Amino acid sequence: MNISLVHAAAAREVVERALQVPEGCTAQQALALAGWSMLLPGIEDQSLTLGVWGRRITAEHLLREGDRLEVYRSLRVDPKVARRERFVGQGARGTGLFARRKPGSKAGY
Repeated sequence: MNISLVHAAAAREVVERALQVPEGCTAQQALALAGWSMLLPGIEDQSLTLGVWGRRITAEHLLREGDRLEVYRSLRVDPKVARRERFVGQGARGTGLFARRKPGSKAGY
């Protein structure tokens, strides 16, 4: 059975590898067969989040022909916190629905 393994170690840096695995192979077995720990040192120290075609799975998930097994890295910053920090930097007037008003119009229109 043919699958592909994908991991983005950093932004705009994707490692993709085609692999043949036996029928009934789990995601964890596929990572072991690929030698993923040697390809990406330090990955076994992290708690892995796995997915198939963008859907989150467990390590015991049975793979099928043509699956794209994805290994996700953890987030460095909580998206809510990042948004709040961007908002503080931009200020209340420079963001939102009413940021660009027509000349001479009232606030909020």
